[in-house]
Amino acid sequence: MARKLVFDRGLFAAVMILTGLGLVMVYSSSAVLVREGDSANPFLVRQGVAALLGLTAMAAAMHVDYRWLRLRLVIYPLVLAAAALLVLALLLPEQHNVQRWIQLGGLSIQPSELAKLALVPYIAYQIDRKAERADSGALLVPCACLTSVMAAMIYLGRDLGSALLLIVPPLVMIFLAGTSLRKLLMGGALVMPLIALAVTMEPYRLERMMEYFHPGREPLDAGFQTAQSLIAVGSGGLFGLGPGNSVQKLYFLPSPHADFIFSIAAEELGFLGALVIVALFGVVLWRGLLAGWRAPDTFGCYLAIGFTVLVVAQALIHISVTLSLLPATGVPLPLLSHGGSSLVTTLAACGLVLNVSQHG
Repeated sequence: MARKLVFDRGLFAAVMILTGLGLVMVYSSSAVLVREGDSANPFLVRQGVAALLGLTAMAAAMHVDYRWLRLRLVIYPLVLAAAALLVLALLLPEQHNVQRWIQLGGLSIQPSELAKLALVPYIAYQIDRKAERADSGALLVPCACLTSVMAAMIYLGRDLGSALLLIVPPLVMIFLAGTSLRKLLMGGALVMPLIALAVTMEPYRLERMMEYFHPGREPLDAGFQTAQSLIAVGSGGLFGLGPGNSVQKLYFLPSPHADFIFSIAAEELGFLGALVIVALFGVVLWRGLLAGWRAPDTFGCYLAIGFTVLVVAQALIHISVTLSLLPATGVPLPLLSHGGSSLVTTLAACGLVLNVSQHG
Protein backbone atom coordinates (compact mmCIF):
# COMPACT_ATOMS: atom_id res chain seq x y z
CA MET A 1 0.00 0.00 0.00
CA ALA A 2 1.03 3.60 -0.46
CA ARG A 3 2.84 5.40 2.29
CA LYS A 4 0.90 7.99 4.24
CA LEU A 5 -0.28 10.64 1.78
CA VAL A 6 2.84 12.44 0.63
CA PHE A 7 1.51 13.23 -2.81
CA ASP A 8 2.87 15.89 -5.17
CA ARG A 9 1.43 19.11 -3.76
CA GLY A 10 2.46 21.14 -6.82
CA LEU A 11 0.49 18.86 -9.14
CA PHE A 12 -2.45 18.78 -6.74
CA ALA A 13 -2.52 22.58 -6.52
CA ALA A 14 -2.38 23.00 -10.31
CA VAL A 15 -5.27 20.56 -10.81
CA MET A 16 -7.41 22.24 -8.13
CA ILE A 17 -6.77 25.74 -9.50
CA LEU A 18 -7.66 24.66 -13.04
CA THR A 19 -10.84 22.97 -11.79
CA GLY A 20 -11.90 26.06 -9.85
CA LEU A 21 -11.07 28.33 -12.77
CA GLY A 22 -13.10 26.03 -15.01
CA LEU A 23 -16.20 26.52 -12.86
CA VAL A 24 -15.78 30.29 -13.08
CA MET A 25 -15.29 30.25 -16.86
CA VAL A 26 -18.19 27.86 -17.48
CA TYR A 27 -20.45 30.17 -15.47
CA SER A 28 -19.25 33.24 -17.34
CA SER A 29 -19.21 31.79 -20.86
CA SER A 30 -22.62 30.08 -20.56
CA ALA A 31 -24.52 32.93 -18.88
CA VAL A 32 -25.99 34.09 -22.18
CA LEU A 33 -27.26 30.56 -22.90
CA VAL A 34 -29.41 30.40 -19.75
CA ARG A 35 -33.08 30.31 -20.65
CA GLU A 36 -35.58 32.74 -19.21
CA GLY A 37 -37.23 31.21 -16.17
CA ASP A 38 -34.27 29.09 -15.09
CA SER A 39 -33.67 29.56 -11.37
CA ALA A 40 -29.95 28.85 -11.78
CA ASN A 41 -27.36 28.45 -14.51
CA PRO A 42 -27.90 24.80 -15.58
CA PHE A 43 -24.42 24.59 -17.14
CA LEU A 44 -22.78 25.65 -13.88
CA VAL A 45 -24.97 23.25 -11.87
CA ARG A 46 -24.04 20.30 -14.09
CA GLN A 47 -20.37 21.26 -14.04
CA GLY A 48 -20.47 21.66 -10.26
CA VAL A 49 -22.00 18.20 -9.81
CA ALA A 50 -19.40 16.73 -12.17
CA ALA A 51 -16.64 18.49 -10.22
CA LEU A 52 -17.87 16.93 -6.96
CA LEU A 53 -18.02 13.48 -8.56
CA GLY A 54 -14.62 14.00 -10.16
CA LEU A 55 -12.97 15.15 -6.95
CA THR A 56 -14.46 12.13 -5.19
CA ALA A 57 -13.03 9.88 -7.91
CA MET A 58 -9.68 11.66 -7.64
CA ALA A 59 -9.59 11.17 -3.85
CA ALA A 60 -10.42 7.47 -4.28
CA ALA A 61 -7.75 7.08 -6.98
CA MET A 62 -5.19 8.72 -4.69
CA HIS A 63 -5.87 6.36 -1.79
CA VAL A 64 -6.28 2.99 -3.54
CA ASP A 65 -2.93 1.45 -4.47
CA TYR A 66 -2.49 1.93 -8.21
CA ARG A 67 -0.79 -1.47 -8.51
CA TRP A 68 -4.20 -3.14 -8.32
CA LEU A 69 -4.68 -1.95 -11.90
CA ARG A 70 -1.98 -4.26 -13.21
CA LEU A 71 -3.85 -7.36 -12.09
CA ARG A 72 -5.45 -9.30 -14.94
CA LEU A 73 -8.71 -9.59 -12.99
CA VAL A 74 -8.87 -5.78 -12.95
CA ILE A 75 -7.38 -4.55 -16.22
CA TYR A 76 -9.20 -6.87 -18.63
CA PRO A 77 -12.72 -6.31 -17.20
CA LEU A 78 -11.97 -2.57 -17.30
CA VAL A 79 -11.06 -2.75 -20.99
CA LEU A 80 -14.09 -4.92 -21.81
CA ALA A 81 -16.42 -2.54 -19.98
CA ALA A 82 -15.05 0.46 -21.89
CA ALA A 83 -15.35 -1.37 -25.22
CA ALA A 84 -18.91 -2.45 -24.40
CA LEU A 85 -19.93 1.14 -23.70
CA LEU A 86 -18.41 2.27 -27.01
CA VAL A 87 -20.43 -0.39 -28.84
CA LEU A 88 -23.59 0.53 -26.92
CA ALA A 89 -23.22 4.18 -27.94
CA LEU A 90 -23.10 3.11 -31.60
CA LEU A 91 -26.29 1.08 -31.20
CA LEU A 92 -28.30 3.93 -29.67
CA PRO A 93 -30.15 6.55 -31.74
CA GLU A 94 -28.16 9.55 -32.96
CA GLN A 95 -28.14 12.77 -30.95
CA HIS A 96 -27.38 15.90 -32.97
CA ASN A 97 -26.26 13.63 -35.87
CA VAL A 98 -23.60 11.90 -33.75
CA GLN A 99 -23.41 8.82 -31.52
CA ARG A 100 -21.13 9.93 -28.72
CA TRP A 101 -23.30 9.73 -25.61
CA ILE A 102 -25.30 7.27 -23.55
CA GLN A 103 -28.29 8.77 -21.76
CA LEU A 104 -29.23 7.26 -18.39
CA GLY A 105 -32.15 9.28 -17.13
CA GLY A 106 -30.81 12.78 -16.66
CA LEU A 107 -27.20 11.53 -16.77
CA SER A 108 -25.17 11.73 -19.97
CA ILE A 109 -22.08 9.51 -20.34
CA GLN A 110 -19.48 9.87 -23.08
CA PRO A 111 -17.86 6.43 -23.54
CA SER A 112 -14.83 7.88 -25.36
CA GLU A 113 -13.77 9.53 -22.11
CA LEU A 114 -14.04 6.23 -20.22
CA ALA A 115 -12.04 4.51 -22.97
CA LYS A 116 -9.08 6.75 -22.09
CA LEU A 117 -9.21 5.54 -18.47
CA ALA A 118 -9.01 1.93 -19.68
CA LEU A 119 -6.52 2.27 -22.54
CA VAL A 120 -3.66 3.97 -20.67
CA PRO A 121 -3.51 1.37 -17.84
CA TYR A 122 -3.71 -1.42 -20.44
CA ILE A 123 -0.73 -0.04 -22.39
CA ALA A 124 1.20 0.39 -19.10
CA TYR A 125 0.29 -3.20 -18.19
CA GLN A 126 1.62 -4.50 -21.50
CA ILE A 127 4.86 -2.50 -21.18
CA ASP A 128 5.32 -3.74 -17.62
CA ARG A 129 5.04 -7.37 -18.75
CA LYS A 130 7.06 -7.01 -21.96
CA ALA A 131 9.56 -4.21 -21.24
CA GLU A 132 12.45 -6.27 -22.63
CA ARG A 133 10.55 -6.86 -25.90
CA ALA A 134 9.43 -3.28 -26.48
CA ASP A 135 10.50 -3.29 -30.12
CA SER A 136 8.82 -6.58 -30.99
CA GLY A 137 5.34 -7.67 -31.98
CA ALA A 138 4.81 -9.10 -28.50
CA LEU A 139 4.20 -5.55 -27.26
CA LEU A 140 3.23 -3.68 -30.42
CA VAL A 141 0.48 -6.02 -31.65
CA PRO A 142 -1.80 -6.00 -28.54
CA CYS A 143 -1.24 -2.25 -28.00
CA ALA A 144 -1.94 -1.40 -31.64
CA CYS A 145 -4.98 -3.69 -31.83
CA LEU A 146 -6.80 -2.30 -28.79
CA THR A 147 -5.92 1.31 -29.62
CA SER A 148 -7.10 0.87 -33.23
CA VAL A 149 -10.35 -0.82 -32.26
CA MET A 150 -11.25 1.82 -29.66
CA ALA A 151 -10.26 4.70 -31.96
CA ALA A 152 -12.30 3.16 -34.80
CA MET A 153 -15.41 2.88 -32.62
CA ILE A 154 -15.05 6.48 -31.47
CA TYR A 155 -14.64 7.57 -35.10
CA LEU A 156 -17.77 5.64 -36.13
CA GLY A 157 -19.62 7.77 -33.58
CA ARG A 158 -18.47 10.77 -35.69
CA ASP A 159 -15.84 12.03 -33.27
CA LEU A 160 -12.61 12.13 -35.25
CA GLY A 161 -10.90 14.54 -32.84
CA SER A 162 -11.29 12.22 -29.83
CA ALA A 163 -10.28 9.21 -31.94
CA LEU A 164 -7.00 10.87 -32.95
CA LEU A 165 -6.37 12.09 -29.40
CA LEU A 166 -6.75 8.54 -28.09
CA ILE A 167 -3.78 7.45 -30.21
CA VAL A 168 -1.33 9.97 -28.74
CA PRO A 169 -0.63 8.49 -25.24
CA PRO A 170 0.03 4.92 -26.51
CA LEU A 171 2.45 6.27 -29.13
CA VAL A 172 4.40 8.25 -26.54
CA MET A 173 4.36 5.37 -24.05
CA ILE A 174 5.64 2.66 -26.40
CA PHE A 175 8.24 5.05 -27.84
CA LEU A 176 9.62 5.78 -24.37
CA ALA A 177 9.50 2.05 -23.62
CA GLY A 178 11.97 1.41 -26.43
CA THR A 179 10.00 0.98 -29.66
CA SER A 180 12.09 2.22 -32.57
CA LEU A 181 11.14 5.45 -34.32
CA ARG A 182 11.29 3.61 -37.66
CA LYS A 183 8.45 1.28 -36.67
CA LEU A 184 6.37 4.15 -35.37
CA LEU A 185 6.87 6.04 -38.63
CA MET A 186 5.87 2.92 -40.57
CA GLY A 187 2.69 2.73 -38.48
CA GLY A 188 2.05 6.41 -39.12
CA ALA A 189 2.45 5.86 -42.86
CA LEU A 190 -0.33 3.28 -42.69
CA VAL A 191 -2.62 5.47 -40.58
CA MET A 192 -2.26 8.77 -42.49
CA PRO A 193 -4.22 7.61 -45.59
CA LEU A 194 -7.05 6.49 -43.29
CA ILE A 195 -7.11 9.90 -41.62
CA ALA A 196 -7.12 11.62 -45.02
CA LEU A 197 -10.02 9.40 -46.09
CA ALA A 198 -11.93 10.20 -42.90
CA VAL A 199 -11.49 13.93 -43.57
CA THR A 200 -12.63 13.75 -47.20
CA MET A 201 -15.68 11.61 -46.39
CA GLU A 202 -17.30 14.43 -44.39
CA PRO A 203 -17.78 17.72 -46.32
CA TYR A 204 -17.57 19.87 -43.17
CA ARG A 205 -14.22 18.33 -42.23
CA LEU A 206 -12.85 18.94 -45.72
CA GLU A 207 -14.08 22.54 -45.61
CA ARG A 208 -12.38 23.10 -42.26
CA MET A 209 -9.14 21.64 -43.61
CA MET A 210 -9.29 23.90 -46.69
CA GLU A 211 -9.93 26.89 -44.43
CA TYR A 212 -6.93 25.92 -42.31
CA PHE A 213 -4.61 25.91 -45.31
CA HIS A 214 -6.25 29.03 -46.78
CA PRO A 215 -7.12 31.29 -43.80
CA GLY A 216 -9.88 33.80 -44.43
CA ARG A 217 -11.19 31.85 -47.42
CA GLU A 218 -14.70 31.52 -45.98
CA PRO A 219 -14.90 33.71 -42.83
CA LEU A 220 -18.70 33.43 -42.68
CA ASP A 221 -18.87 29.67 -43.30
CA ALA A 222 -16.16 27.06 -42.63
CA GLY A 223 -13.82 29.64 -41.14
CA PHE A 224 -16.42 31.32 -38.93
CA GLN A 225 -15.44 29.57 -35.70
CA THR A 226 -11.74 30.25 -36.17
CA ALA A 227 -12.31 33.89 -37.12
CA GLN A 228 -14.50 34.56 -34.08
CA SER A 229 -12.03 32.75 -31.81
CA LEU A 230 -9.16 34.93 -32.99
CA ILE A 231 -11.30 38.03 -32.48
CA ALA A 232 -11.97 36.93 -28.89
CA VAL A 233 -8.31 36.25 -28.16
CA GLY A 234 -7.20 39.54 -29.74
CA SER A 235 -9.89 41.57 -27.96
CA GLY A 236 -8.57 40.55 -24.55
CA GLY A 237 -5.34 42.48 -24.87
CA LEU A 238 -2.92 42.23 -21.98
CA PHE A 239 -5.32 42.35 -19.02
CA GLY A 240 -8.63 41.29 -20.59
CA LEU A 241 -12.10 42.78 -20.60
CA GLY A 242 -12.83 41.45 -17.12
CA PRO A 243 -14.72 38.37 -15.90
CA GLY A 244 -18.18 38.18 -17.44
CA ASN A 245 -17.51 40.92 -20.01
CA SER A 246 -16.84 38.79 -23.08
CA VAL A 247 -18.50 40.03 -26.26
CA GLN A 248 -17.82 36.97 -28.41
CA LYS A 249 -19.90 34.71 -26.15
CA LEU A 250 -22.98 36.71 -27.22
CA TYR A 251 -23.78 34.17 -29.96
CA PHE A 252 -20.77 35.15 -32.07
CA LEU A 253 -18.60 32.19 -31.00
CA PRO A 254 -20.25 28.73 -31.14
CA SER A 255 -19.94 26.58 -27.98
CA PRO A 256 -18.11 29.24 -25.94
CA HIS A 257 -18.47 27.16 -22.77
CA ALA A 258 -16.99 24.00 -24.30
CA ASP A 259 -15.08 23.89 -27.58
CA PHE A 260 -13.79 27.48 -27.34
CA ILE A 261 -13.60 28.18 -23.63
CA PHE A 262 -9.92 29.15 -23.89
CA SER A 263 -10.92 31.92 -26.34
CA ILE A 264 -13.36 33.34 -23.79
CA ALA A 265 -10.75 33.03 -21.03
CA ALA A 266 -8.25 34.97 -23.15
CA GLU A 267 -10.88 37.62 -23.92
CA GLU A 268 -11.94 38.11 -20.30
CA LEU A 269 -8.63 37.49 -18.52
CA GLY A 270 -6.29 38.79 -21.21
CA PHE A 271 -2.90 37.54 -22.30
CA LEU A 272 -1.71 37.29 -18.71
CA GLY A 273 -4.69 35.15 -17.68
CA ALA A 274 -4.24 32.89 -20.70
CA LEU A 275 -0.55 32.62 -19.87
CA VAL A 276 -1.43 31.49 -16.33
CA ILE A 277 -3.64 28.72 -17.74
CA VAL A 278 -0.85 27.55 -20.05
CA ALA A 279 1.62 27.70 -17.15
CA LEU A 280 -0.68 25.57 -14.98
CA PHE A 281 -0.79 22.89 -17.67
CA GLY A 282 2.97 23.22 -17.83
CA VAL A 283 3.09 22.39 -14.11
CA VAL A 284 0.85 19.36 -14.74
CA LEU A 285 3.24 18.19 -17.47
CA TRP A 286 6.36 18.73 -15.37
CA ARG A 287 5.10 17.20 -12.15
CA GLY A 288 3.29 14.35 -13.91
CA LEU A 289 6.37 13.29 -15.86
CA LEU A 290 8.44 13.64 -12.69
CA ALA A 291 6.02 11.33 -10.85
CA GLY A 292 6.48 8.77 -13.60
CA TRP A 293 10.26 9.17 -13.59
CA ARG A 294 10.41 8.59 -9.83
CA ALA A 295 7.94 5.68 -9.80
CA PRO A 296 9.28 2.52 -8.14
CA ASP A 297 8.07 0.20 -10.92
CA THR A 298 7.58 0.14 -14.67
CA PHE A 299 3.80 0.01 -14.50
CA GLY A 300 3.58 3.10 -12.28
CA CYS A 301 6.07 4.94 -14.49
CA TYR A 302 4.08 4.51 -17.69
CA LEU A 303 0.72 4.91 -15.96
CA ALA A 304 1.74 8.39 -14.79
CA ILE A 305 3.34 9.29 -18.12
CA GLY A 306 0.35 8.09 -20.13
CA PHE A 307 -2.25 10.04 -18.19
CA THR A 308 -0.05 13.14 -18.06
CA VAL A 309 0.43 13.07 -21.83
CA LEU A 310 -3.31 12.52 -22.32
CA VAL A 311 -4.29 15.61 -20.30
CA VAL A 312 -1.59 17.91 -21.65
CA ALA A 313 -1.95 16.79 -25.28
CA GLN A 314 -5.68 17.47 -25.12
CA ALA A 315 -5.03 20.93 -23.66
CA LEU A 316 -2.44 21.64 -26.35
CA ILE A 317 -4.84 20.63 -29.13
CA HIS A 318 -7.67 22.76 -27.71
CA ILE A 319 -5.48 25.84 -27.31
CA SER A 320 -3.94 25.34 -30.76
CA VAL A 321 -7.41 25.20 -32.34
CA THR A 322 -8.48 28.45 -30.67
CA LEU A 323 -5.33 30.14 -32.00
CA SER A 324 -5.82 28.69 -35.53
CA LEU A 325 -2.66 26.59 -35.23
CA LEU A 326 -4.73 23.44 -35.93
CA PRO A 327 -7.96 22.86 -37.89
CA ALA A 328 -11.15 23.33 -35.87
CA THR A 329 -12.21 20.23 -33.93
CA GLY A 330 -14.42 19.67 -30.91
CA VAL A 331 -11.77 18.78 -28.32
CA PRO A 332 -12.57 20.23 -24.87
CA LEU A 333 -10.01 21.90 -22.62
CA PRO A 334 -9.38 19.48 -19.72
CA LEU A 335 -10.69 20.64 -16.32
CA LEU A 336 -12.09 23.88 -17.80
CA SER A 337 -14.53 23.08 -20.60
CA HIS A 338 -18.15 22.19 -19.83
CA GLY A 339 -18.62 18.43 -19.93
CA GLY A 340 -19.27 16.06 -17.05
CA SER A 341 -17.66 12.92 -18.49
CA SER A 342 -14.50 14.79 -19.44
CA LEU A 343 -14.17 16.46 -16.05
CA VAL A 344 -14.78 13.29 -14.01
CA THR A 345 -12.38 11.13 -16.03
CA THR A 346 -9.68 13.81 -16.11
CA LEU A 347 -9.80 14.24 -12.33
CA ALA A 348 -9.73 10.45 -11.87
CA ALA A 349 -6.68 10.27 -14.15
CA CYS A 350 -4.98 13.05 -12.15
CA GLY A 351 -5.76 11.11 -8.98
CA LEU A 352 -3.90 8.09 -10.35
CA VAL A 353 -0.89 10.25 -11.22
CA LEU A 354 -0.96 11.68 -7.69
CA ASN A 355 -1.17 8.11 -6.37
CA VAL A 356 2.00 7.19 -8.27
CA SER A 357 3.71 10.33 -6.94
CA GLN A 358 3.28 9.03 -3.37
CA HIS A 359 5.61 6.11 -4.08
CA GLY A 360 8.41 8.12 -5.66
